[in-house]
Amino acid sequence: MQYGDYIGNVIRLAVELANTGTLDPSGDLVGAFFEEHEVTPPPDGSYGDLPDLVGAALAQLVDGEPPEAVHRLLRDYPPEMHLSDHDGLGGWHIHFSRNGTEPRRWAGQLIAAKLALVTAGDPSVTLGRCAAAGCGNYFVDQSRNRTRRFCSNACASRTTVAAYRARAAKE
Repeated sequence: MQYGDYIGNVIRLAVELANTGTLDPSGDLVGAFFEEHEVTPPPDGSYGDLPDLVGAALAQLVDGEPPEAVHRLLRDYPPEMHLSDHDGLGGWHIHFSRNGTEPRRWAGQLIAAKLALVTAGDPSVTLGRCAAAGCGNYFVDQSRNRTRRFCSNACASRTTVAAYRARAAKE
């Protein structure tokens, strides 16, 4: 796996946490991350104030505001940087939280570090906020030309249908 893909996957975790308030351990990405890093999801699915803090950080990054929430994440969940070759592929990569760490701390450390990299201009990840009326969910745009506008096909379709109906009503 390319390191940029790893950053993108962690940012997808951040987006899921901000959009839903939790991380669904039955999801492919979340389940794989938890298993690979020996993290047991919280039984009640609660991550305390972390989803709100991550949501604030994403909003600041998307809106081009000073990254105060990223600073707070780094302060409240300081990453523990170390090298790991846990995947057995023979290559070392950087981890920002120890395997087996309590889930909120693990997610906070990992997300804080990756959002700091995105804030510093990592070119492999672009964040966006859904342009569909009434949605506002965040998404990771790793498309070739970085022009994605919607968090899902459902939001894109809903917007297209609404625009069509508005044009048809004018005729």
